[in-house]
Amino acid sequence: MGKTIAIANQKGGVGKTTTAINLSASLAVNKKRVLLIDADPQANATSGLGVDSKQLTASIYECLVDDYPLHSAAVHTCVERLDIIGSRIDLVGAELELVAKADRENVLRRLVDDVKAQYDYILIDCSPSLGLITVNALTAADSVIIPVQAEYFALEGISKLLNTVRIIKGKLNPALQIEGFLLTMYDARLRLANQIYEELKNHFGDMVFNTVIPRNIRLSEAPSHGLPAILYDPNSRGATSHNQLARELAARARAKKETA
Repeated sequence: MGKTIAIANQKGGVGKTTTAINLSASLAVNKKRVLLIDADPQANATSGLGVDSKQLTASIYECLVDDYPLHSAAVHTCVERLDIIGSRIDLVGAELELVAKADRENVLRRLVDDVKAQYDYILIDCSPSLGLITVNALTAADSVIIPVQAEYFALEGISKLLNTVRIIKGKLNPALQIEGFLLTMYDARLRLANQIYEELKNHFGDMVFNTVIPRNIRLSEAPSHGLPAILYDPNSRGATSHNQLARELAARARAKKETA
């Protein structure tokens, strides 16, 4: 049975999609079967894995609005063992259409439940908002990874997201856990970046991943070639850090099983 992880932060530009693309690719390279759901109307995770949204038979929009099954919408990517449910700009309208649906917060969870047995990990790239689609993602998820940018306003808005997580945990998904806080766009030369990491550690302790994602040119270039960093330049710091993150994620899962 696969583990479903939402990658969420309502603050834009913190590296959610970069994390979604490269963590899912790294998990797949480490022999895991992975499904990435692009739940962002910008569809950057879709194009970043070389998938043309115009060529999709169905996107996450049709799945949410028309109950199109995920297994029929999933397409293979350039990475072996990694499938994606692509997105398109029309996902913007899904928020309004979902409002009229019965049990509207659980639409994605029902869809995900049908394919969980086929994958080891299902990752959901959320949009930078706390709208109904993100609520669906958090309701469908077992846990959430929160990327935090290593910059001045990094911690701004985290309390709002944590409050949303608490509400969803209380009303819709009691099993939802925080998988961890992930520091992104990290530059070890900057005192501020190190201060933010220390502040995160002081606030959240072991909930902060040991792995940090550095600022890296190859990581920024890779999406324009429709490739994750691990295929574009496997020896780059961006690729190796996401591979390390995939291994840390797997190690945490093993540790939880041993203590359960």
